[in-house]
Parts: sequence; structure tokens; C-alpha cells
Amino acid sequence: MTDQKQSGAMQVDVELVRQLAELLDATHLTEIEVEEGDRKIRVARKAAAVNQAPAMHYAPPLAASPPPQAPVAAEVGAPAPASTANAVKSPMVGTAYLSAEPGAKPFAGVGQTVAAGDTLLIVEAMKVMNPIVAPAAGRVTQVLVENGQPVEFDQPLIVVE
Repeated sequence: MTDQKQSGAMQVDVELVRQLAELLDATHLTEIEVEEGDRKIRVARKAAAVNQAPAMHYAPPLAASPPPQAPVAAEVGAPAPASTANAVKSPMVGTAYLSAEPGAKPFAGVGQTVAAGDTLLIVEAMKVMNPIVAPAAGRVTQVLVENGQPVEFDQPLIVVE
């Protein structure tokens, strides 16, 4: 009999637990469970009772978008302005994508009018594509990230005024 079975200790795959915890953060879930053979790992956290961010809404890509307008390339990737009060910020760490696929038209460009709920860009986190939507109707005045750029939590992405 091995020492593990004699002591009753369970070998824990720390890297798997880390990945599951990151997945909880990325998907805003409160619990996740993985089962493999006779081994079961459950990672959970208490849901915050205070105002939580609204759940992510998954809209079909490019469904009924406003007519295209010529983006101003100089604004893309420009440094963040001194005031980003109207900036839409990243809800997670990941990679920003300005269009649904390489070579496709960007979801939103400088000067474009957007409606509340329109997809502005996508942040990929742990192989999950998370649409970032406009919180209110307005006009895109700045795109603060480049396509494929890594982004941090709470980083300003696009300014909609």
C-alpha cells in the first residue's frame, strides 16, 4: 500500500485548481466542478451580495450593425486621454480583438454611432470570447487598444460619448 493511501491524503493538481479559479473569474461563475475517474475537484466562491456587474450578453456577431463609417486610424491605439470618464473598461484580463475574425470589419470605429448593447470589441480569456458591449448609446470618440493587444482588468478600451 502506498503512503498516499495509508495516510488518506489526496494529491491535488495545484495548476488545475488555478486554471479553474481563473475560469471562475473569467466567466463570473460562483462554482465549477471537474470529475475525472474517481477524482473530483470543486472550486467555489461566495457570490458578492453588493451590486454585481450585469451578466455578459452574448449577441450574434455583426447582427444588424449600423452602416460602416471610415475609422480614423490615428485614434486606434492612441494613449489614454487624461479623462476616461466615458471609457468602456475591460471586465477581465485577456486579449482584445476589434473584429469577429482576422480581416473582418471592426465592430466599432472612431466616429461611429453605437446603440446600447452593441458589441464594441471582444476580450478573449481562457479561450472564451467575451463580447464587450456599449453601456449606452453614443459616438465612439477613441479606440484605446489595438487588435490582438493584451489587456488588464479595468483597463480603458473604447471611449463612447
